[in-house]
Amino acid sequence: MTIDDLKAQNLILFEVISGSRAFGLETATSDTDIKGVFYLPKASFYGLDYIPQISNDTNDIVYYELGRFVALLLKNNPNLLEVLASAPDCILYQHPIMQKLTLDLFLSKLSKQTFAHYAMSQIKKAKGSNKKINKSIAVKRKTILDFCYIIEDQHTYPLNDWLAQHNFKQHLCGLTTIRQGRDLYALFYDPSGTCGYNGIIQQQDSSELCLSPIKANSPMVAYLSFNRDGYSSHCREYKEYWSWVEKRNPQRSLNNIEQGNNFDAKNMMHTIRLLQVAQQIMTQGTITNKRSNREQLLSIKNGQLSYDEIIQLAESLLADIENAAMSSSLPEVPNSDKAIQILVDMRDTLYQ
Repeated sequence: MTIDDLKAQNLILFEVISGSRAFGLETATSDTDIKGVFYLPKASFYGLDYIPQISNDTNDIVYYELGRFVALLLKNNPNLLEVLASAPDCILYQHPIMQKLTLDLFLSKLSKQTFAHYAMSQIKKAKGSNKKINKSIAVKRKTILDFCYIIEDQHTYPLNDWLAQHNFKQHLCGLTTIRQGRDLYALFYDPSGTCGYNGIIQQQDSSELCLSPIKANSPMVAYLSFNRDGYSSHCREYKEYWSWVEKRNPQRSLNNIEQGNNFDAKNMMHTIRLLQVAQQIMTQGTITNKRSNREQLLSIKNGQLSYDEIIQLAESLLADIENAAMSSSLPEVPNSDKAIQILVDMRDTLYQ
């Protein structure tokens, strides 16, 4: 089932503008994100074709099945609480039955953990982006040779340097394993190329070292150690980096670089926004999506606050949230029995 199917069969119950435009934080380059709620045809719901969520390829448009929507609201999921709290000017469509699901039915002290956890995950995500933003775009894939070392006289030398120093060619080398020596090899050299050695690697992108048949009494030249774990980590990081490069928002990354930031400023803006929403929930028992401190939040996005300043602000908000929670009149958790009964009543109406 696709989004077009939902629309063609009139299965959409709720559709809102979400993201930066809903928070009043949009800029000239902001996308328009859409979130919504749908219900399945009766046969699909009662049969084996239950679908909890439908989205487009970029996840800019996401619809949640009614039961999934209520389940996440009961967990005080930040994204979906904000969907339910949508301002009238952000609601594109609302089926009358959706009026049964009200914000006060779900808000609880549980949101202290969920909003704070989500906010801190944004910090972790920003830290992860730090490492990638700081890497050169021209990251070079290393070969196994870069992780091999020659052992001589209780010292180790990078294999490539050692080969250059002795004017050796790697394809004229032969390796044999050392018993009981993990990733330790005996290295032999045949300058004439008549011994039939296989070299250390056969191709630049080889993922394993080559072994060669060595005749008895052949003189060993050196011991070679292969840092297999280091090579594996490099391959993983290389793959992760280029996957990030492929999927990243180029303009957003360029903005971070131009601002001199070694973190994802947009993620950090949303970290503070989420914590401010959590503070509002604990103190006022409601959610206002459109933020009144637009300029402050955009100053974070625009790189006007340092990473340390943002962390200090986050820590201050976390302390305020903890204090407010102690005197909050909100329940510890939502009334799940009541919410589930409302959900059942809604389904009864929809499937009449």
